[in-house]
Amino acid sequence: MTKARILVLGAGFGGLELTSLLSEALGDSIEVTLIDKSTTFMFGFSKLDVMFGHKEADALRMPYSAYAKPGVKLVKSTITAIDPEARRVTTDDGVFEADYLVVALGAEYDFDATPGLEDTTEFYSIPGAEKLRQVLPTFTGGNAIIGVCGAPYKCPPAPSECALMLHDYLVTRGIRQQSTISLVLPLPSPVPPSPETSRALLAAFAERDIEFIPGARIAQVDNARNVAILDDKREMPFDLFLGVPKHRVPPVVLESGMSQDGWIPVNPRTLETNYPNVYAVGDGAATGTPKAGVFAEGAAKAVASALIARINGAGEPVQYDGFGTCYIEFGAGRIGKVEVDFFSGPTPTGNYYEPSVALRADKEHFGSSRRQRWFGL
Repeated sequence: MTKARILVLGAGFGGLELTSLLSEALGDSIEVTLIDKSTTFMFGFSKLDVMFGHKEADALRMPYSAYAKPGVKLVKSTITAIDPEARRVTTDDGVFEADYLVVALGAEYDFDATPGLEDTTEFYSIPGAEKLRQVLPTFTGGNAIIGVCGAPYKCPPAPSECALMLHDYLVTRGIRQQSTISLVLPLPSPVPPSPETSRALLAAFAERDIEFIPGARIAQVDNARNVAILDDKREMPFDLFLGVPKHRVPPVVLESGMSQDGWIPVNPRTLETNYPNVYAVGDGAATGTPKAGVFAEGAAKAVASALIARINGAGEPVQYDGFGTCYIEFGAGRIGKVEVDFFSGPTPTGNYYEPSVALRADKEHFGSSRRQRWFGL
C-alpha cells in the first residue's frame, strides 16, 4: 500500500503538535514532511524575558535538529509558492506534493501598514526584543508608549504584560516617577472574552498609574518629531516606543490565493479550508479564537484526529473545542491565569485566576512539558 503523504508548513505550536500526534498514532505507516525556514524554535512569551534582560535569547532557542519523530521528516527550507488546489509546495530546495496539506505558517508582521514603524522599536519579533534590550538601559525617563498597530494580534495579553513589566523595570532603575506609561490598544478592554481578567488588569494599571487607551490603534509613527499618531488623529509624544506591528499571513500565503482580508478562512471546528484536503491551523487561520500557541495546539489536535480517522478508515474525528489557557505576567513575580472557552456557549467565556507567585510554576511547566514533548530537552 502507498503511504499517505502529509505536508505540514510551519514548525510552530501547530505544526509541532500536529506532527507529534500523527507520529504517535501512525508512526512509519505515513510519510509526513514538516517544512520550516528556521533552525530553532522559541516560545513567543519568551520575548518579554529577552527584552527586559531576564534571559538570554540563545538559552531559550530550541534546535529543530533535536526534533525526531517516527514517520516525520523535518526539512529546513524557504517556501516560495503554495498551490492549494494541487497540494503542491515549491521551496528553494525543490517541490513537494501531498495527499493532505496543512498550512501552519503563523502570522507575520506588516510593517508597511504603519508608516514609520520600521524605523522605531517593536517587541513582537526576536530581533525587535533584542534591540529593545539594548535600548531600555539608555532610557532615562519621559513618555513611554506601548502601541498596538492593528488587531487581531498574537497573544492578546502581551501588551498589557509589557506595560506592567515596564513599570517594574523603571521602578527598579529608580526612574518611574520621571516617566509615564501609556498603552494604546485597538480592543475595547485588555482581554475582551474575560471581563474579570480585564477588570483585574485595569485595576493593576490604575494602581501603577499606567494610562490605558482602548479602542484605538497606532496609525503612524513620526520619528522626526517622536510622535505616535492614532487612527483618530490624536498625537502622543514619546521618548520610548514599544510597538506591536499589524499582523497578517506571510506573503507566500497571500500569493497562493488562500487568504481573505489577511487570513485563511476555515471551518472553525474542523479547520478545513476552501480547498479539498487542505487545512489551516494556528495564527494564520480565521477560527475566531485568539492567536496564541495554546489555541494552535488545540486546532492541531482536531486536524490530527481527522487525518488519523481518514487514513485508518475508522473513528470519529474530534472537533476543535476553542478552549485555551493563557498566563499573564502582572509584575512583581506574580502571574495570573485565564481559561477561555470560545465554542461551548453562545458567547466566549473566561475563568480568571488571581495573580500569584505559585502560578509561575504552572507557566514554567507549560513551557518545559512542550520542550520535552517536542524536542526531548
